[in-house]
Amino acid sequence: MSYQQPASFPSKRGDDRGLNFYSPGAKDLLPLDVAQKRWVEKGLQQVFHRWGYHRIITSTLERLDTLMAGGAIQPGTVIQLDDAEEGTLGLRPELTASIARASATRMGAAYPQRLYYNANVFRRSSVGHHGRQQEFYQAGVELLGGGGLLADAEILLLLADCLNQLGLEGWHLILGEAGLTRSLLSPFPAALQDKVRFCLAHLDRLTLEGLPLSPEHKQLALSLFDLRGRPADVLQQIASLELDESGRQIVNNLKSLVELLNDTCTTPLPLILDLSLIQTFDYYTGIVFEVVSAAGSQARTLGQGGRYDQLLGLYHPQGKNYPGIGFSLNIEDLHQVLMSNTQIPRQTPASDWLVVPATPQAEAAAFAYAQKLRNSQDLVRVEMDLGGREPADIREYARRRRISRIAWVKAEGDTEIEIIEK
Repeated sequence: MSYQQPASFPSKRGDDRGLNFYSPGAKDLLPLDVAQKRWVEKGLQQVFHRWGYHRIITSTLERLDTLMAGGAIQPGTVIQLDDAEEGTLGLRPELTASIARASATRMGAAYPQRLYYNANVFRRSSVGHHGRQQEFYQAGVELLGGGGLLADAEILLLLADCLNQLGLEGWHLILGEAGLTRSLLSPFPAALQDKVRFCLAHLDRLTLEGLPLSPEHKQLALSLFDLRGRPADVLQQIASLELDESGRQIVNNLKSLVELLNDTCTTPLPLILDLSLIQTFDYYTGIVFEVVSAAGSQARTLGQGGRYDQLLGLYHPQGKNYPGIGFSLNIEDLHQVLMSNTQIPRQTPASDWLVVPATPQAEAAAFAYAQKLRNSQDLVRVEMDLGGREPADIREYARRRRISRIAWVKAEGDTEIEIIEK
């Protein structure tokens, strides 16, 4: 979603410096932006409800150690605030950690728990990017207490259902496996593992080729770099690698997951298997995935998620672990790619009625009539005319605002209804 906002308002002094009322990274959502954003969110919410998920709302502010998720999230990404009594607090950079905390400490062990959210998140701009956007909107789900093949498949199928509900075209689901990627990275020297991981995550082949690796390790690194494509092809390539028992089990699970998805969907999922896929947050333990839109001139990441089977134990009073998996969708990016969708609102909703007191003595009767209209069972938008305009100006206002009916109310309560032609 791209919002054009002026750098400054005109100065009252008449000079060209202006008065900047915008905070760095801030933005406004104007009424049409809100209408389109709510259309996206409503479509997603309908899918979440159909799959049996319930909304959860967690605190915008959390203790910093809660948001760190045991070190999986870097403090530098969190906008922090100091509190004399509570210590360091932070604005949530994502929702999973907060939901895991709420589930483990307040919701008991009645698993599985199917939860969804629709909220804003905050992330500090990196050094050298002052003024970049720091507030974002997300909608997503968490399936807590559900492990194994069926839970993984549910989340991926739910994600596909969300995108289909919105009428999104030209998207791909990129699937990786955090545990398998870690296993494949284990042969590299400890001092270079993070660098290899970084190159894979950022598709930086040039830097990867320049790392001081042995010929054997360099060949392995380049093999990992190219492990992406059709699931059947990638799984066949993986089979040729030396894997331990754990790695072989993960590969078998991936095969079973891909087969289940193919057998379930009437239309094949646009699935790409990519073992170089590494998510930003380090709490993922199993499958990880991204939704990418190929619409337009460049690819755009619309959402991401994965399995995290060690996270809830960080917050549980007795340290008990429960499996979890979820995803988040980036509302602004969805909004942007959906602008070509013919169903997304192009205008703010019009009012249904304009109620006009015919004389100053009719003002009370006009307010009463407007309230009568608003009290109908269906949502009816009713505006009151605020006076000071001629009838011709009132009619022109109604046409401009796409209001179809004017109610002219007299002091004694009599009302004349006028239909305004579009």
